[in-house]
Amino acid sequence: MSRFCGDPLDDKVLAYEGAMVEALCGLVRRPAISPDDGGLGEYDKALYIESLVSSLGLGPVERYGSPDPRAKGGVRPNLVLRVPGSYRDLPRLWIFTHMDVVPEGDRGLWESDPFEPVVRDGMVIGRGANDNGQELVASLFALKAVVDQGGPGREVCLAFVADEEVGSEHGIGFLMREHRDLFSPSDLVLVPDGGNEAGDFIEVAEKTILWVEFQVLGRQVHASRPDQGINACRVANELSVNLDRALRSAFPESDPLFEPAISTFEPTRRLQNVANVNTVPGREVFALDCRVLPHVPVSEVEKVIAAEVRKVEDAYGAKVSHRFLQKGDPTPVTDPASPVVELLTRSVQSVLGVSPRVGGIGGGTCAAFFRANGIPAAVWAQETDTAHMPGEYALVEHMLNEARVFARMFA
Repeated sequence: MSRFCGDPLDDKVLAYEGAMVEALCGLVRRPAISPDDGGLGEYDKALYIESLVSSLGLGPVERYGSPDPRAKGGVRPNLVLRVPGSYRDLPRLWIFTHMDVVPEGDRGLWESDPFEPVVRDGMVIGRGANDNGQELVASLFALKAVVDQGGPGREVCLAFVADEEVGSEHGIGFLMREHRDLFSPSDLVLVPDGGNEAGDFIEVAEKTILWVEFQVLGRQVHASRPDQGINACRVANELSVNLDRALRSAFPESDPLFEPAISTFEPTRRLQNVANVNTVPGREVFALDCRVLPHVPVSEVEKVIAAEVRKVEDAYGAKVSHRFLQKGDPTPVTDPASPVVELLTRSVQSVLGVSPRVGGIGGGTCAAFFRANGIPAAVWAQETDTAHMPGEYALVEHMLNEARVFARMFA
């Protein structure tokens, strides 16, 4: 598309392309990894965003810090930027993006330093460029463009939150617990943290998330005498396979609202056991990522898990414990006719010329917290599916389109 469209608001957004790319690179250079994943949190990135807001002349930033002694500064910062609108009778609009990112994973799979951005072929490459830096920058410069054009029609609040990647305990969860008065049932809430390349999908529902960690305790022995031990690796392997089969069998229902349409139960993380080949491990730790359709009772999933744990304990004499790293509750579906979905739909149609469909995803965005509290929320983005991958990247074209959509919603 032409970099200038003739529409004054679009042209204002597109004129900021270079500044937006520079801002996104600045975000990538500040990792913001949770202490749960071995990082120092969002402190440095929050300071950078505050300085960026100040340089754009968008007013003061409110800081809501969740105490966390493990993090730099002893706090997990959450930032809110408010700009009043011209019409008080219009409902307030919130856009929530998150500052934290996942670790880089295996650096050997990256062609460049994950935290030193590379700008090439219309892309910004680096950890967090796609998830969620692209949308953070788009929301900020969309607001700048609208302010330059005279200001928003409705009050606009941009929130940059912590801790989204590991459950939001210090992010939107903290704001909902400790600062619930920030929000109103009449608010319009958009969480641009999921979408597709066409930009024609609006998420209105999420599956329930259960992250379960299992610890298998056997008896460590020399590998030449396995008869004297209990191989925790073997027990964990069998438990993992049995859980997969039992859970899929117990909950086979499907719902076409979601992609995929079924509940999923995926073995994921596994910690290192022994360093050498000729030792039978006595301890094994692995995790299961469950994404359960909203109508499936969490308590029933827990019963199936407990039954499979008892079976392997009885069969091998091992001790198995499990804990929930994250356990959500089913949340309501946002009505496709709700004001936020209608406003978003009109804005997407105006910019991209497509009519978005609505549906559900596997879960994990801040939108679930709002739905659980009776505030309809929508999730939308135009993005490549590179989040959490090596070589993660954001397309500049998508970032500009998102800013144009947000600007229309503000104006």
